[in-house]
Amino acid sequence: MQQQALAAMVAWMRLDTALKAFEAALKRDHKITTLQLAVLHIVSERPHIPLAALRKALLAHPATLGQAIDDLRRKGLCQVRTNPEDRRARNVSLSQAGAALVAAVPMAGPMRLRDVEGETDRLDRLTPALNDALELFGLENWMGR
Repeated sequence: MQQQALAAMVAWMRLDTALKAFEAALKRDHKITTLQLAVLHIVSERPHIPLAALRKALLAHPATLGQAIDDLRRKGLCQVRTNPEDRRARNVSLSQAGAALVAAVPMAGPMRLRDVEGETDRLDRLTPALNDALELFGLENWMGR
């Protein structure tokens, strides 16, 4: 069992190290976070997406998502406008600068899974493995925080 545990730990550390390095490169090279990149990718798929739909797609806390979008708006990467059909709702759209950034940043990290084709078997194995990792690492108490 020790050999399997060590191999799993090494695999996790490799993944964790790569994710941290990718996030650091995003911050250094493009001045955005992985959450902001995820927002830009989702917004790039639809001309005007309601803010509520983004919250649902990203499972993000409203305040956290709001801060991320406000920062993207200040950087000129997206626009936020009132929904003409529901004055209480807001729609998010991509600016030209945001579209250029999405095109420039390599597709990496969890958002890449949205574009993976022909890998259904691997994705079917990945989902329960990641759910198992939450339990095996004792992280269930921190889900959704």
